[in-house]
Amino acid sequence: MDSLTSRVGELVETLADRKIDVACIQETQWRGSGFRLFGTIGKRYKLFWMRTNVTTGDTGIFVAEKWEDSVVRVERHSEKVLLLKMGLGNCLLNVLTVYAPHSRKPYEEKERFWN
Repeated sequence: MDSLTSRVGELVETLADRKIDVACIQETQWRGSGFRLFGTIGKRYKLFWMRTNVTTGDTGIFVAEKWEDSVVRVERHSEKVLLLKMGLGNCLLNVLTVYAPHSRKPYEEKERFWN
């Protein structure tokens, strides 16, 4: 299984080439929470991530360098939900990433999540 650590350069390059300003990711495989810059000048992204003590449910959000000063708050709402708030002029943009149980997970786990 590839982790974000081994592929972050490739991912950031793809985001920059496709001019993507915000990207939500799951399964970062990184411990704790924080932020870190990746990429080269003009193609730099800041990753905000949070991980619980469980082996799945870790989420992150990449934000293009030109928007990083717009981030006003990062919140974990549950073990699988991460919210990033950005102030854009007179607007507040909420970016939400959710790690929902996939199809191979037990029905009970999916039911608990959606409830």
